[in-house]
Amino acid sequence: MSIEAPIRRVTAPDHDGVRRVTIAMNGVTGRMGMNQHLIRSICAIRAEGGLQAGETTIWPEPILVGRSERKLQRLAAEHGIDRWTTDLGACLADPDVEVYFDAQLTQQRPAAVRRAIAAGKHVYCEKPVTETLEEGLELARLARDAGVKHGVVQDKLFLPGLLKLAELIETGFFGRILSVRGEFGYWVFPGPVPQPQRPSWNYRAEDGGGILIDMFCHWRYVLDNLFGPVKSVSALGAIHIPERVDEQGEPYAVTAEDAAYATFEIEDGPIVQMNSSWCVRVDRDELFELQVDGTHGSAVAGLRECRIQAAAGTPMPTWNPDIPSPIDHRALWQRVPERQGYDNGFKVQWEKFLRHVVLDEPFPWGFLEAAKGIQLAELGMRSWKERRFVEVPELAL
Repeated sequence: MSIEAPIRRVTAPDHDGVRRVTIAMNGVTGRMGMNQHLIRSICAIRAEGGLQAGETTIWPEPILVGRSERKLQRLAAEHGIDRWTTDLGACLADPDVEVYFDAQLTQQRPAAVRRAIAAGKHVYCEKPVTETLEEGLELARLARDAGVKHGVVQDKLFLPGLLKLAELIETGFFGRILSVRGEFGYWVFPGPVPQPQRPSWNYRAEDGGGILIDMFCHWRYVLDNLFGPVKSVSALGAIHIPERVDEQGEPYAVTAEDAAYATFEIEDGPIVQMNSSWCVRVDRDELFELQVDGTHGSAVAGLRECRIQAAAGTPMPTWNPDIPSPIDHRALWQRVPERQGYDNGFKVQWEKFLRHVVLDEPFPWGFLEAAKGIQLAELGMRSWKERRFVEVPELAL
């Protein structure tokens, strides 16, 4: 589990208040696991001297876990990490390991999570934790009964644009919120030239692909946290591009939807329309935008920016297609200023989970919240199949 001296070594602070947390990080040779979780979260926390929590410095000690010795060794060396392994069982048997993190393919995740729970490790996972609601609830019960802490990544709650939007909602800017319209996605090239920028498994249902299971897990926690519980869903999926090219340059049949169009009803709240697509060319300021319209004002929130238009600043257009519009509508929106610094959303949630593990601070995004996302995806699939609105029942363990 050791390698030669890394290219640049990062060492823990040398004082009595350091609390080390050893984390088995499985799947970090993949795109999300490496970039967002290892480099921009755990390595970033270490580069800052650890996570300060009062007189305590929480110091994450990652062990990289995966299948390729070559990839693990190179990644560890590049980022000053001493330990890596291809033996998950030995890693979970190590009493120093407190936390198991999983960013593998969804199909591979449940078995590893069960092993980690059985070994008494706290568990933090990418979403979706599983492919089915039944299994998601089973893992939540296993974690509860084992007394281990558990969490799921819900990174979009910590995006600057949505944090600004949440503040507008909290301060009553909108009055009564009437409707929400979301646009997410971009053009994923089918190949061979240029090479596709997303992995081919995303477009094969047999490998756990599909934009509905991917994005509805996000939309569930975004809608629940910003606007209220999702009451019902109507969804329509589509395979717009039936053939794509894989990583070896070979064509394959697309079996998972590459676009989903949905309407959500919010309990005592607005109507929400969401388009999610890997087959759309972007004519937006950001890859994701959410427009919220209320009686007193409106906002358009993206990944980082948020623009508003209050009732007093709303123009009064009249319909006349025979002349150019006399109103520059975009110019009448005001950008919400940056009143604070915003850190990487994955890193922010990692910090909250580490504080949860060490200090027992609240962490509301556990496996039951993960199951809610899977539930919405399953109900969206049923709605698509049955071509109707489907109610979203309350979940409990």
